[in-house]
Amino acid sequence: MSQVYPVIKLNPKDDVVIARSPIQAGTVLQHEQLTVLTAIPEGHKIALRDIKQGEAVKRYGQIIGFAAKPIAKGEHIHTHNLGMGDFARDYAYGEDTIDLVPDATRDTFMGIRRADGRVATRNFIGILTSVNCSATVARAIEDHYKKTGLEDYPNVDGVVALPQSFGCAIGFDSEAMVVMRRTLSGYARHVNFAGVIIIGLGCESNQIKDLIRVERLEEGPALHTMTIQESGGTRKTIDKGIALIDGMLATANQVKREPVPVAELILALECGGSDSYSGISANPVLGYAVDKIVRQGGSAILSETSEIYGAEHLLTRRAVSPEVGKKLIARIEWWEDYCRRTNSEMNNNPSAGNKTGGLTTVLEKSLGGIAKGGTTNLVEVYEYAEPVTAKGLVFMDTPGYDPIAVTGQIAGGANVLCFTTGRGSAFGSKPTPCLKLATNNTLWRRQEEDMDLNCGNVVDGTESIADVGERLYGMILDMASGKKTKSEQFGYGSAEFVPWNIGSIM
Repeated sequence: MSQVYPVIKLNPKDDVVIARSPIQAGTVLQHEQLTVLTAIPEGHKIALRDIKQGEAVKRYGQIIGFAAKPIAKGEHIHTHNLGMGDFARDYAYGEDTIDLVPDATRDTFMGIRRADGRVATRNFIGILTSVNCSATVARAIEDHYKKTGLEDYPNVDGVVALPQSFGCAIGFDSEAMVVMRRTLSGYARHVNFAGVIIIGLGCESNQIKDLIRVERLEEGPALHTMTIQESGGTRKTIDKGIALIDGMLATANQVKREPVPVAELILALECGGSDSYSGISANPVLGYAVDKIVRQGGSAILSETSEIYGAEHLLTRRAVSPEVGKKLIARIEWWEDYCRRTNSEMNNNPSAGNKTGGLTTVLEKSLGGIAKGGTTNLVEVYEYAEPVTAKGLVFMDTPGYDPIAVTGQIAGGANVLCFTTGRGSAFGSKPTPCLKLATNNTLWRRQEEDMDLNCGNVVDGTESIADVGERLYGMILDMASGKKTKSEQFGYGSAEFVPWNIGSIM
């Protein structure tokens, strides 16, 4: 590190540089012709000029906040002297779209082709619940297969229970019920499930018969439903569930992997436990891989509406039509209204850990977050858990909270996931496999057992975004072909099913 210049400047228009490692007060930055006035933690910002109170401060060439007090050249910029403020965004719908040049090569991975033509990356049997009251039964059925094992069914990745915490005390036609049904039906149809059973109590608001009817699900050999009340109690329901899954296993085991094109990938993009390096290393590395997938006809889902706030104009400029761009702004406006109604604010994000890692405002976090989406056009905008059918980069409206966001993406059809982190998130997401990307070398050394890829050398300047992006792209294809990720090896993914409870609980 002694041979690496101590700070990074990301854009010629920037008012700040970012510390590559802790910097002592009195350090002279020769390129910037300034003396650092106070100790600067790793990943934090240093002022490049004197900044007046109320003046905008830029990083990535974009506004990340406004000076809450006068800031001197060489001073630490963070929550003590930088705050939020409103400013005009030029949505300029479609002005920055590009003519997409398809890759000359067409790569493949070893996927599982279902009877309906869709391609899976994993082969699970799932247990869903219509209400929290049936969660214990669902877990008991899963536990049975954990104890007995699936040695006779080597092509089945597991039997997984994904119980939910709600399902009752919400209105039949409420927004909350619409979102819940859409989420459950997305999982019931998910390509990575060879079969699913849905278990209810029987008297809940979220009636299974209504779920089946409204979402046009079809019961049959791969989809069974039951309730504890109709089955005669807990033990009888557990036994019935085991019998149904026993009847599915032989068919589920008949799958085989075959070469399929990258166009069959639907990649979910998520970041959690972000730091100041997220927008410098892991997120652009992921964006590089996204561009390669999109140029071969695949799809990628950018989400976390509260974490693109303040940077949404950069996405509307890439929208393929004004209609697509306006869909995105409609979701931003919904969130602004939601915050007013709930007496909250968008800048509740970043979290405490984000701030420790050097992020100060949601504007700064958002500008780094959208780098996950690469550089291609924004082709569609979806509401939470809507089925993703478009090819290319799309946006799905979700909260920033990782389990809720990813649950919506998977319900929308994501069959692979990449998760960037600078603080050290531990996460998995059955039935969709997840690669975790570390933004910095310190995190990699501390928590390598949870991280699949280190992007820290991009921060040090010893590797390029393209170098690490190519490596990530290969890892995505390996994951899609069945190679277990670190989160899968630890068994993550059951507790992380968290549907968005969007409405009132009565």
